[in-house]
Order: sequence, then structure tokens, then C-alpha cells
Amino acid sequence: MMKEKQFTGKIAWVTGASSGIGESLVHEFVRRGATVIASSNDLPGLERVKAECGNKSLMVHCIPFDLADTSGIDKIVEQQVNALGRIDFLLNIGGISQRARIDETPMWLDRKIFEINYFGTIALSKAVLPYMVRQQSGHILATSSISGRFGFPLRSSYSASKQALHGFFETLYLENKKFNIKASVIIPGRVRTSISFHALDAEGKEHGKLDEGQAKGVLPQRAAEIIIKGMARNKREILVGKNELIMLYIRRYCPWLFFRIADKIKSM
Repeated sequence: MMKEKQFTGKIAWVTGASSGIGESLVHEFVRRGATVIASSNDLPGLERVKAECGNKSLMVHCIPFDLADTSGIDKIVEQQVNALGRIDFLLNIGGISQRARIDETPMWLDRKIFEINYFGTIALSKAVLPYMVRQQSGHILATSSISGRFGFPLRSSYSASKQALHGFFETLYLENKKFNIKASVIIPGRVRTSISFHALDAEGKEHGKLDEGQAKGVLPQRAAEIIIKGMARNKREILVGKNELIMLYIRRYCPWLFFRIADKIKSM
């Protein structure tokens, strides 16, 4: 198992770093002696996270960009490698959720959700990958969801975009394990973050409230600890949550029961 001291001197890039799980991961990596590239589209939020690292704030580099527009991502990655020398871990945490029925969701919104959750994630990963191949080491992680393993009401494009990540990152692992590059998918259940506040409704506006089930989820700090431990154990799927994770096993081994339960779950 990777000991905490083995993070010392490493470079970890975390997207979605201005809040929630991403923010907690910044603190966890810094506490373990790693330098962190912290990214999101919220520069004031990133600067707040950096300041809250106190006397270790110099270990945090705020690099804002929007996952919805990664046209300049190759240059951003090149600049970070030139400045820091390498990237050891890439944690794609940033993303957006959804609260709208299929028949009321316009195509432009489906595309926007995919642009952020899928294309934004793979664009950064593909930009970082050649440097990891060159250094013959690295670990890239994507964030899915339990609804990235099955469909769920009001989450059609969110669920689909997360399911797509599984295929991509399993392929990334198989193609690059010869270069000592690891790939993992984080599968959160309910985590007490602001993701439901920022989830998009049928008009592309923010949902604006914390879902009842999510309010009972694990704290972001606990989620970050689970992710770090999963990385240390080189787990290719890192499950984060409470009792709701049992739905993954019900869906796999008893699908008829899954559909009966899912039909009764409050989706908002």
C-alpha cells in the first residue's frame, strides 16, 4: 500500500478543485506533501482553497479553465509540465449534473452536459497522457457516478456521459499499462456537495437546491480520504458512499429488483 510519505514531492492535478470533493482532495494531497495544480472555472474559489491551505499554500497552483471549452488545454498542460517538471496524478473531478426529463431536455443541453463531463475530461487526460508515457509513470482518474453504471430518472445525459467514461478509461488502462500508467474510475454515490445546486434543469438553469438524499451523503472530506486510499491500493474502480452503493450489486445480479427499486426512489 502506498504510504503517505510516498506522495511527498509528487505533482497532483485536480479539476473541480474550488468546491466539494475536489477541494477536499487539494487539502488531502497537500497534507501528504504533494504539490497540487488546482483547476476549475471559479478562480476566486480556487484562491480561497489555496489560502485555506495556510502555510502550505505555496504548494497549490491555481490554474483556472472551463471544461466546456478545452481548446487551449494542450498549451495549459505544456506550461504546467515546463513549470513543475512532471505530472504524477490527474484527478478529473469537475463535472455537472442534470435534473430534467428526456422529453423536455433540448439537444443543445444534452451536448453541453457531454462537453463538460465527457469531452472536457478526456481532453485534459489526452493532453496529459503523452507526458506520463514519456516519464513512464502516472495515474489518471475520472469521476463517474453510481448512475454512471445504470440509468436514473432526470439524469439521462448525465448518466450517459458518465457511462461513456468507463469505456474510455478502461481502454486507456489497457493501452498504457505497459508504460506503468494506471487508470481508475471514481464512482460516488451520495456525497454532500453542491453538485445538485448547480445541476441543470430543462432550460439550462441551475437546480438551485440540495437534494434530500444527497444531504444525507458522506462528507467531501471522507470522500477524498476514500479516493486517496483507493489510489494507494491501485483500485480501478473506487466506490464512495454509503448504503446506496448496494444498488450497483443489485443492478448487476438482480436487474428486475433494481428496476422495481429505482422506480420508487425519489429522484429530486
